[in-house]
Amino acid sequence: MCCLGKCTGISFIDSTPLRSCHIKWEKQHRTFKAIPAKGQCSIGWFFGFKLHWIINDKGEILDFMLTQGNVDDRELLKSDNFHKKIMGKLYGYKGYIGNDLFEKLFVDGVHLVIKIRKNMKNSLMHTYDKVMLKKRTIIETVNDELKNMCQIEHTRHESFDNFLSNLLSGLIAYSFFPKKPSLNLEIIDQRLSS
Repeated sequence: MCCLGKCTGISFIDSTPLRSCHIKWEKQHRTFKAIPAKGQCSIGWFFGFKLHWIINDKGEILDFMLTQGNVDDRELLKSDNFHKKIMGKLYGYKGYIGNDLFEKLFVDGVHLVIKIRKNMKNSLMHTYDKVMLKKRTIIETVNDELKNMCQIEHTRHESFDNFLSNLLSGLIAYSFFPKKPSLNLEIIDQRLSS
């Protein structure tokens, strides 16, 4: 927990699949003994786990949770444990759309901002929120660094303990990176005030 960042009032949420094996080999996979599950993400079907995480505008991980691959992204936000350290605005993708979820988070002090789908009724949104939704690519950059530089995903694990230790060591290694993806909002605020 000492490696987690502090909430600045601007947070981004996402999830990424962590594959245990290729989807073709899910029936023969015996390493984790029925712990992983078959799930679907934006790139298709996978067999394994999902890593859900929240980052701030400085690229620091605020909180993370590991679930089976078939868990809905919205289910985690319904529990208070995952978003108790978050305040202010939380920017997500269209998978987090849900009126009851928005109301529950709003009561807890979190304003969930999501781009609407084409078939939904249009609602007014601040220009600042529209710009910040476009800046949501910062979380994809963090995802890329976690998977490629910290190597949190590979399919050569010998046991579930090995998988967890690899995942946690990758997250800890990322927290010690001297330069993380950032939006540099302080620089913009200083330019506007002068």
